[in-house]
Amino acid sequence: MTVIDQHHINVAVKTNYIAAQSEPKENRFVFSYTITIQNTGSVAAKLLTRHWIITDANGKVQEVVGDGVVGHQPHLKPGEGFEYTSGAVIETPLGTMHGSYQMIADDGTRFDAPIPIFRLAQPNILH
Repeated sequence: MTVIDQHHINVAVKTNYIAAQSEPKENRFVFSYTITIQNTGSVAAKLLTRHWIITDANGKVQEVVGDGVVGHQPHLKPGEGFEYTSGAVIETPLGTMHGSYQMIADDGTRFDAPIPIFRLAQPNILH
């Protein structure tokens, strides 16, 4: 018997270093990230909250928890997606982010959609 994952959200990320807003001499490195959330399950679901863990190269951790994303709580039918851009400021030219979205499916099931770890990196910082 094959079990189909009814509740599945795919998360893709693209990052960008924003030199114009960064001040390396002041340990301020600004990044934008564009997230694409895709409902690849078989049941519609609404994004309720987000939980981010942002870590810089010194091991400093920032946690961000809040409702929705950029003022939205998108409701995604199977096959639908939602894209948004936001930003993060860290004290080193290299860091990581990961976390999860807390979702509720139309069938009442609450579940977490993991956001895989991704790198924030000033260009040419890594060889």
